[in-house]
Amino acid sequence: MGPTPAGGLWTPANIVTLVRICLVPVFVVALISPWPQWLGLPQVADDAKELVAAGIFILISCTDWLDGYLARSRGEVTDFGKFMDPLADKILVAAALLALVELGSMPSWVVLVILAREFIVSGVRMTAASEGAVIAASWYGKAKTVFQMVAIVLFTVKDSHMAGSVHAAFSDGLWLLSWGVMVIALVLTVVSMLDYIAKARRLIGLARADGAPDADAAEVSLDALASRVLDAARASGRTVGTAESLTGGLVAATLTDVPGSSEAVRGGIVSYAAAVKRDVLGVDADDIERFGVVSEQTAVAMAEGARRELGCDVAVAVTGIAGPGGAEPGKPVGTVWLGVADDAGCRARLLSFEGGRREVREQTVRAALKALLESLEEGSTRL
Repeated sequence: MGPTPAGGLWTPANIVTLVRICLVPVFVVALISPWPQWLGLPQVADDAKELVAAGIFILISCTDWLDGYLARSRGEVTDFGKFMDPLADKILVAAALLALVELGSMPSWVVLVILAREFIVSGVRMTAASEGAVIAASWYGKAKTVFQMVAIVLFTVKDSHMAGSVHAAFSDGLWLLSWGVMVIALVLTVVSMLDYIAKARRLIGLARADGAPDADAAEVSLDALASRVLDAARASGRTVGTAESLTGGLVAATLTDVPGSSEAVRGGIVSYAAAVKRDVLGVDADDIERFGVVSEQTAVAMAEGARRELGCDVAVAVTGIAGPGGAEPGKPVGTVWLGVADDAGCRARLLSFEGGRREVREQTVRAALKALLESLEEGSTRL
């Protein structure tokens, strides 16, 4: 769960991200400098120069999809990539907007709105991080980025400032399209900012601290969630244990990272192989053959076996497909069965996660900790 080792820093995805950042000055030079004269190409008109700049911008934008695909497909989602990828997008968009202002193709107030949003959201995120919470991104932010980039391309290929009469401007189809896309981008910019603020309003003092948490509120960190599980266990005088397949012991490791965890954690069983599930946890061999290791039957039996073998009051079990391979018909990568065994009995539920191997495992750990917390706090709460 910790940062990726230094040896894993130079992954293909991270290299693509760094290349994207290095290409930003190339785009700016192509857009605002008289490079045709520098290269002795007076035949290259301004319109052609703008098309070249737009092409470079589109190429840089496409690398954003490429590095994400490489990271997820290769299971190489790193902390460095999580930091640099969104930063590269912001550098590209900010540089393009400022260049268009320099050319007089875009009013400065548009850039002010977009950059102000980035500063405000960054401040909200830092405040949330200081409280051990992360704010889940919504689709507004992704849509905002797409519309901003499309608008930048349109403004790059067409000098979009209003020249001449109002009638002449509104009779220009490309002018209307450019501003139409930009208006949508600006609306999404403001809406996504308000969404971040709403999710973090308790963290930044805009709501009462004792209010009930919202379903879409900022999620606490795994360490903070593990601490809550252990506090609940100690308060109720109960112990917990784990049986893990795809997470390979990460749930138990997250719990035991918290000082004093030995008071409540009995242990964990890493049952990665089907034989271990069968021989150690008592999963029925016929169920494995009939339903597979990623199934409700296996998750339930794993949880029951962990509770029995570890002698704990509450046991959580997870079995699933973290990827990048291992998908089965009807069970794509990200399919996870989670089981819980406690005094109220045993039950399981099916979960579906997105992302690369590391992201699926992290989401599984979070779900397992939440399931333990629910069982400890509410007793017979059903999954």
